[in-house]
Amino acid sequence: MKTIEVDEDLYRYIASHTQHIGESASDILRRMLNFNAEQPVQSAQPASAVEQVPVARPRDSVRVIRELLLSDDYSEKKKSVERFMLILSTLYSLNSESFSQTTDAMHGRTRVYFAGDQQTLLASGKQTKPRHIPGTPFWVITNTNTDRKRSMVEQIMQDMKFSANLIEKVCGTI
Repeated sequence: MKTIEVDEDLYRYIASHTQHIGESASDILRRMLNFNAEQPVQSAQPASAVEQVPVARPRDSVRVIRELLLSDDYSEKKKSVERFMLILSTLYSLNSESFSQTTDAMHGRTRVYFAGDQQTLLASGKQTKPRHIPGTPFWVITNTNTDRKRSMVEQIMQDMKFSANLIEKVCGTI
C-alpha cells in the first residue's frame, strides 16, 4: 500500500462518491475509474480521451437507513455521539449535495455546527470537541447534548425528504 497526498478539493470529490460506510479511497477510485487489480496498468491518456464513468443507480435511501438501524455495527455503538456520527456518515453517502446544502446553513446562536475543517469549529467555541465525519469532507461539533444532536439529524433528514415516521425512529435511537 502506498500513501499519496491529494489536494483538499480532490479529496472532497473522491469522498463525495462514497457508496457505503467504510469504503476506502482505493475502492472508490477503482469503481470510478472502472479499474480492477487484474488489469494491466496503461499509460495515462489525455483528459479529452477519458470516458465518463456511468453514474451509479440511486439507492433506496429508506432501506439503507433501516438497514443501518438494524446493523450490528450500529447496535454495538454504546454512546450517542458514536451513533450520531454513523448516521451523519450514512446520510452524506445517500445524498452528499443535500447534506452539504443543509449543513452549510445549520448553526446555533454562537456556534457553527458543521464545517470543512476542524479549525472553523474550534474558532466558534471553546468546548466544541470537533470530530471528522467518516467518509465525508465534513467535521461536526460533538459537545452538544443528545437533544441537539437529534435536532441536527432531524433537520438534515427533513431536508432530504425522509418521512416523519422514519426521522422519529432514527432520532429515537441516538
